[in-house]
Amino acid sequence: MPSPQPFPFVASLPTLSAAQMLEVDRIVVDELGIDMVQMMEAAGRALARVARDRFLAGDSRGKSVSVLAGSGGNGGGALVCARNLLNWGAEVHCALVRPVGHYGGVPAHQAKILGHMGHRLDEAHSDMPSKEVDLVVDGLIGYSLAGAPHGRLATLIRWANQAGAPVLSLDVPSGVDPTTGQVHDPAVRATATVTLALPKQGLAKRAARGNVGELYLADIGVPPSVYQQLGLAIESPFGRADVVRVGR
Repeated sequence: MPSPQPFPFVASLPTLSAAQMLEVDRIVVDELGIDMVQMMEAAGRALARVARDRFLAGDSRGKSVSVLAGSGGNGGGALVCARNLLNWGAEVHCALVRPVGHYGGVPAHQAKILGHMGHRLDEAHSDMPSKEVDLVVDGLIGYSLAGAPHGRLATLIRWANQAGAPVLSLDVPSGVDPTTGQVHDPAVRATATVTLALPKQGLAKRAARGNVGELYLADIGVPPSVYQQLGLAIESPFGRADVVRVGR
Protein backbone atom coordinates (compact mmCIF):
# COMPACT_ATOMS: atom_id res chain seq x y z
CA MET A 1 0.00 0.00 0.00
CA PRO A 2 1.20 3.56 -0.64
CA SER A 3 2.85 5.34 2.27
CA PRO A 4 1.57 8.65 3.66
CA GLN A 5 2.46 11.58 1.42
CA PRO A 6 6.25 12.08 1.79
CA PHE A 7 6.71 14.94 -0.69
CA PRO A 8 5.81 18.63 -0.25
CA PHE A 9 2.94 20.09 -2.25
CA VAL A 10 3.32 23.00 -4.65
CA ALA A 11 0.65 25.12 -6.26
CA SER A 12 -0.26 24.77 -9.90
CA LEU A 13 2.57 25.45 -12.34
CA PRO A 14 2.91 26.44 -16.00
CA THR A 15 2.66 23.52 -18.38
CA LEU A 16 4.57 22.61 -21.51
CA SER A 17 3.51 21.12 -24.82
CA ALA A 18 5.56 18.31 -26.32
CA ALA A 19 7.05 20.80 -28.79
CA GLN A 20 8.06 23.16 -25.97
CA MET A 21 9.65 20.32 -24.00
CA LEU A 22 11.60 19.32 -27.09
CA GLU A 23 12.90 22.89 -27.29
CA VAL A 24 13.77 22.85 -23.58
CA ASP A 25 15.84 19.72 -24.14
CA ARG A 26 17.54 21.32 -27.15
CA ILE A 27 18.50 24.46 -25.23
CA VAL A 28 19.78 22.51 -22.25
CA VAL A 29 21.90 20.18 -24.37
CA ASP A 30 23.04 22.45 -27.22
CA GLU A 31 23.37 25.80 -25.46
CA LEU A 32 24.17 24.89 -21.84
CA GLY A 33 26.13 21.71 -22.43
CA ILE A 34 24.15 19.56 -20.00
CA ASP A 35 23.96 16.17 -21.68
CA MET A 36 21.00 13.83 -21.76
CA VAL A 37 22.74 11.23 -19.59
CA GLN A 38 22.93 13.77 -16.76
CA MET A 39 19.23 14.62 -17.04
CA MET A 40 18.14 11.00 -17.22
CA GLU A 41 20.28 10.16 -14.18
CA ALA A 42 18.38 12.83 -12.26
CA ALA A 43 15.04 11.65 -13.65
CA GLY A 44 15.66 8.00 -12.85
CA ARG A 45 16.87 8.65 -9.33
CA ALA A 46 13.83 10.83 -8.63
CA LEU A 47 11.57 8.10 -9.99
CA ALA A 48 13.26 5.55 -7.74
CA ARG A 49 12.77 7.82 -4.72
CA VAL A 50 9.05 8.13 -5.38
CA ALA A 51 8.86 4.37 -5.92
CA ARG A 52 10.55 3.67 -2.59
CA ASP A 53 9.12 6.43 -0.41
CA ARG A 54 5.55 6.45 -1.73
CA PHE A 55 4.91 2.89 -2.90
CA LEU A 56 7.39 0.61 -1.12
CA ALA A 57 6.70 1.89 2.41
CA GLY A 58 10.01 3.73 2.54
CA ASP A 59 12.08 0.53 2.35
CA SER A 60 12.80 -1.14 -0.99
CA ARG A 61 14.66 -4.13 0.49
CA GLY A 62 13.08 -7.39 -0.64
CA LYS A 63 10.31 -5.65 -2.59
CA SER A 64 9.49 -6.83 -6.11
CA VAL A 65 9.42 -4.22 -8.89
CA SER A 66 8.83 -4.67 -12.63
CA VAL A 67 10.38 -1.91 -14.77
CA LEU A 68 9.09 -1.53 -18.33
CA ALA A 69 11.67 0.34 -20.41
CA GLY A 70 11.15 1.68 -23.90
CA SER A 71 13.90 2.40 -26.40
CA GLY A 72 13.78 6.21 -26.07
CA GLY A 73 14.84 8.64 -23.36
CA ASN A 74 11.95 7.55 -21.16
CA GLY A 75 13.36 4.04 -21.16
CA GLY A 76 16.76 5.39 -20.19
CA GLY A 77 15.27 7.06 -17.13
CA ALA A 78 13.40 3.88 -16.22
CA LEU A 79 16.64 1.86 -16.37
CA VAL A 80 18.33 4.39 -14.08
CA CYS A 81 15.41 3.86 -11.70
CA ALA A 82 15.92 0.11 -11.93
CA ARG A 83 19.63 0.46 -11.10
CA ASN A 84 18.92 2.59 -8.04
CA LEU A 85 16.24 0.22 -6.75
CA LEU A 86 18.61 -2.72 -7.25
CA ASN A 87 21.28 -0.85 -5.28
CA TRP A 88 18.70 -0.25 -2.55
CA GLY A 89 17.90 -3.94 -2.19
CA ALA A 90 14.81 -4.42 -4.35
CA GLU A 91 14.19 -7.42 -6.58
CA VAL A 92 13.91 -5.80 -10.02
CA HIS A 93 12.72 -7.28 -13.29
CA CYS A 94 13.40 -5.17 -16.40
CA ALA A 95 11.33 -5.77 -19.52
CA LEU A 96 12.46 -4.20 -22.80
CA VAL A 97 10.34 -3.52 -25.86
CA ARG A 98 12.96 -4.90 -28.25
CA PRO A 99 16.34 -6.65 -28.15
CA VAL A 100 18.89 -4.62 -26.22
CA GLY A 101 21.13 -4.47 -29.29
CA HIS A 102 18.48 -2.29 -30.96
CA TYR A 103 18.70 0.33 -28.21
CA GLY A 104 20.83 3.41 -28.72
CA GLY A 105 21.86 6.57 -26.90
CA VAL A 106 20.94 6.92 -23.23
CA PRO A 107 18.90 3.69 -22.99
CA ALA A 108 21.77 1.66 -24.47
CA HIS A 109 24.20 3.31 -22.05
CA GLN A 110 22.01 2.46 -19.07
CA ALA A 111 21.34 -1.08 -20.29
CA LYS A 112 25.10 -1.60 -20.61
CA ILE A 113 25.64 -0.52 -17.00
CA LEU A 114 22.98 -2.97 -15.79
CA GLY A 115 24.63 -5.69 -17.85
CA HIS A 116 27.99 -4.97 -16.21
CA MET A 117 26.22 -5.31 -12.85
CA GLY A 118 25.15 -8.80 -13.88
CA HIS A 119 21.49 -7.88 -14.15
CA ARG A 120 19.52 -9.73 -16.81
CA LEU A 121 17.32 -7.66 -19.14
CA ASP A 122 14.29 -9.49 -20.50
CA GLU A 123 13.72 -8.76 -24.17
CA ALA A 124 10.35 -10.47 -24.70
CA HIS A 125 7.03 -9.96 -22.97
CA SER A 126 6.76 -13.73 -22.45
CA ASP A 127 9.39 -13.25 -19.72
CA MET A 128 7.09 -11.12 -17.56
CA PRO A 129 6.98 -12.37 -13.97
CA SER A 130 4.13 -14.70 -13.13
CA LYS A 131 4.18 -13.88 -9.41
CA GLU A 132 2.66 -10.78 -7.88
CA VAL A 133 4.83 -7.67 -7.83
CA ASP A 134 4.77 -4.75 -5.41
CA LEU A 135 5.10 -2.06 -8.09
CA VAL A 136 5.21 -1.61 -11.86
CA VAL A 137 7.32 1.24 -13.27
CA ASP A 138 6.19 2.50 -16.68
CA GLY A 139 9.05 3.93 -18.74
CA LEU A 140 7.77 2.85 -22.14
CA ILE A 141 6.87 6.11 -23.95
CA GLY A 142 7.61 9.70 -22.97
CA TYR A 143 6.49 12.96 -24.53
CA SER A 144 7.34 11.68 -28.03
CA LEU A 145 4.18 9.57 -28.36
CA ALA A 146 2.85 9.45 -31.94
CA GLY A 147 -0.46 7.63 -32.24
CA ALA A 148 -1.74 4.57 -30.42
CA PRO A 149 0.87 2.13 -29.06
CA HIS A 150 1.07 -1.18 -30.91
CA GLY A 151 3.04 -4.41 -30.93
CA ARG A 152 5.12 -5.16 -27.85
CA LEU A 153 4.50 -1.68 -26.46
CA ALA A 154 0.77 -2.38 -26.41
CA THR A 155 1.33 -5.81 -24.88
CA LEU A 156 3.41 -4.40 -22.04
CA ILE A 157 0.90 -1.60 -21.38
CA ARG A 158 -1.91 -4.14 -21.10
CA TRP A 159 0.23 -6.28 -18.80
CA ALA A 160 0.88 -3.27 -16.53
CA ASN A 161 -2.83 -2.51 -16.28
CA GLN A 162 -3.61 -6.10 -15.35
CA ALA A 163 -0.70 -6.74 -12.97
CA GLY A 164 -2.71 -5.95 -9.85
CA ALA A 165 -0.02 -3.61 -8.49
CA PRO A 166 0.35 0.18 -8.34
CA VAL A 167 1.81 1.64 -11.54
CA LEU A 168 4.26 4.54 -11.46
CA SER A 169 4.77 6.29 -14.81
CA LEU A 170 7.72 8.41 -15.86
CA ASP A 171 6.89 11.84 -17.35
CA VAL A 172 3.62 10.79 -19.07
CA PRO A 173 1.62 7.56 -18.74
CA SER A 174 2.37 5.55 -21.86
CA GLY A 175 -0.43 5.94 -24.36
CA VAL A 176 -1.52 9.40 -23.17
CA ASP A 177 -0.83 12.31 -25.52
CA PRO A 178 1.42 14.77 -23.62
CA THR A 179 -0.11 17.85 -25.23
CA THR A 180 -3.80 17.10 -25.83
CA GLY A 181 -4.38 14.57 -23.08
CA GLN A 182 -5.96 12.14 -25.54
CA VAL A 183 -6.01 8.64 -24.08
CA HIS A 184 -5.18 6.08 -26.73
CA ASP A 185 -6.02 2.39 -26.69
CA PRO A 186 -4.13 1.01 -24.89
CA ALA A 187 -2.84 3.48 -22.32
CA VAL A 188 -1.34 2.96 -18.89
CA ARG A 189 -3.66 3.65 -15.97
CA ALA A 190 -1.07 5.00 -13.57
CA THR A 191 -1.46 5.26 -9.83
CA ALA A 192 1.02 8.13 -9.99
CA THR A 193 3.12 9.96 -12.56
CA VAL A 194 6.52 11.58 -12.03
CA THR A 195 6.76 14.25 -14.71
CA LEU A 196 10.00 16.06 -15.47
CA ALA A 197 11.09 19.72 -15.55
CA LEU A 198 7.53 21.12 -15.81
CA PRO A 199 4.18 19.33 -16.12
CA LYS A 200 3.08 18.49 -19.64
CA GLN A 201 -0.15 20.12 -20.84
CA GLY A 202 -1.96 16.84 -21.42
CA LEU A 203 -1.59 15.76 -17.80
CA ALA A 204 -4.00 18.49 -16.70
CA LYS A 205 -6.70 17.59 -19.23
CA ARG A 206 -9.86 16.10 -17.75
CA ALA A 207 -9.77 13.13 -20.12
CA ALA A 208 -6.32 12.08 -18.87
CA ARG A 209 -6.70 12.50 -15.13
CA GLY A 210 -7.83 8.94 -14.54
CA ASN A 211 -4.64 7.72 -16.22
CA VAL A 212 -2.26 10.19 -14.55
CA GLY A 213 -3.12 9.51 -10.89
CA GLU A 214 -1.12 11.46 -8.34
CA LEU A 215 1.16 13.96 -10.07
CA TYR A 216 4.73 14.55 -8.98
CA LEU A 217 7.34 16.87 -10.49
CA ALA A 218 11.06 16.06 -10.50
CA ASP A 219 14.00 18.40 -10.92
CA ILE A 220 16.29 17.32 -13.77
CA GLY A 221 18.51 20.39 -13.68
CA VAL A 222 16.75 22.77 -16.09
CA PRO A 223 17.54 26.38 -15.06
CA PRO A 224 14.59 28.82 -14.91
CA SER A 225 16.40 30.92 -17.54
CA VAL A 226 15.64 28.21 -20.11
CA TYR A 227 11.91 28.68 -19.58
CA GLN A 228 12.37 32.43 -19.98
CA GLN A 229 13.48 31.77 -23.55
CA LEU A 230 10.03 30.22 -24.08
CA GLY A 231 8.32 33.26 -22.56
CA LEU A 232 7.64 31.60 -19.19
CA ALA A 233 8.63 33.42 -16.02
CA ILE A 234 8.66 30.98 -13.11
CA GLU A 235 10.36 30.56 -9.78
CA SER A 236 11.88 27.18 -9.12
CA PRO A 237 9.43 24.89 -7.28
CA PHE A 238 12.34 22.87 -5.88
CA GLY A 239 13.45 25.13 -3.05
CA ARG A 240 12.42 22.59 -0.40
CA ALA A 241 12.81 19.30 -2.26
CA ASP A 242 13.91 18.01 -5.65
CA VAL A 243 10.63 16.07 -6.00
CA VAL A 244 7.31 17.77 -5.22
CA ARG A 245 3.64 16.81 -5.39
CA VAL A 246 1.65 19.01 -7.75
CA GLY A 247 -1.71 19.99 -6.29
CA ARG A 248 -4.68 19.49 -8.62
